[in-house]
Amino acid sequence: MITIKDFLNTVDYRITGGSEYQWQCFGPDARYLDSEFRDRYSASIVFDAQTQVVYEATVCDYAANRAYRWLNPDFKSAHDAEVQSRGVQDQAWDTVGYTDLDVTEDFLTKAEAIAAGDSYDARVSVPLEMSDDEMLRLMTMAHEQDITLNQLVEQILTVAIQARKEQTES
Repeated sequence: MITIKDFLNTVDYRITGGSEYQWQCFGPDARYLDSEFRDRYSASIVFDAQTQVVYEATVCDYAANRAYRWLNPDFKSAHDAEVQSRGVQDQAWDTVGYTDLDVTEDFLTKAEAIAAGDSYDARVSVPLEMSDDEMLRLMTMAHEQDITLNQLVEQILTVAIQARKEQTES
C-alpha cells in the first residue's frame, strides 16, 4: 500500500495545493494533495484525514502523454461506482486515460522518475504469484531458451493477452 510519506518522498515534498475531496466514494474525511511542476508533471494523492489510509495516487507525465494511477483495492469498487453514477469518463485529461497500476513499487518508481524529469520504464508490472514448483519449471524453460525468467514471463503474458484479445474480437 502507498502511504502519505511515500507520496511526499516521491514528489520531493513539493506540494502545490490540496483541499477536501469532492467525491463521496472515499468517505467524508477524504482529502487530496497536489504536486505540480510547470508543464512537466502533476501528481496527486487522496487520503483519509483521520486514518491516513491512501485511497488513490496519480501522476501525469505531460511530456510523454501518459498518466498512471494506483487505486487502493479495498476502495476501487466504490470509486468505479461513483464514476458510473456521475456519468463521467474516467481519464486523466483530454483523450489521455489512466494506466492503472496494481504494483505499489511500479507506481512509486514511475512517479519519482516523472517528478524528477528522468526516463522510466513505461511497461506495467504485473503481480504474479506461483508455487516453487511452477517457478522452477519456468526457470528451467527460460534456461533452455537462453533467456531470462522475466523475458519468458513477458512472452507468455504477451501471447495470453493477444489470444484473449482475439477471442474477444471474434
